[in-house]
Amino acid sequence: MIPCLFKKLFGYECLGCGFQRSLFLLFKGEFSAAFYMYPALYTTLLFLVLLAFYFLDKSRNYQKIIWKAATINIVFMCIGYVYKHFYI
Repeated sequence: MIPCLFKKLFGYECLGCGFQRSLFLLFKGEFSAAFYMYPALYTTLLFLVLLAFYFLDKSRNYQKIIWKAATINIVFMCIGYVYKHFYI
């Protein structure tokens, strides 16, 4: 696993900490465990797929949906971060 540079430098977990472990759980087929590890996993993957469409398919305009997906993803990341650090 690649260590988190932000955590090494500042001592705090970033909003993306847990993504790698969650992705590996998803590849193993443990969908609910992946969600509990990193709740923003599915919204992040959706955002990355839409971003890939934006660069690969120039015939359509994906900007509005990418901004909406990014906003939803940031909300999920922040809620997951707050829940993981203050409520567990």
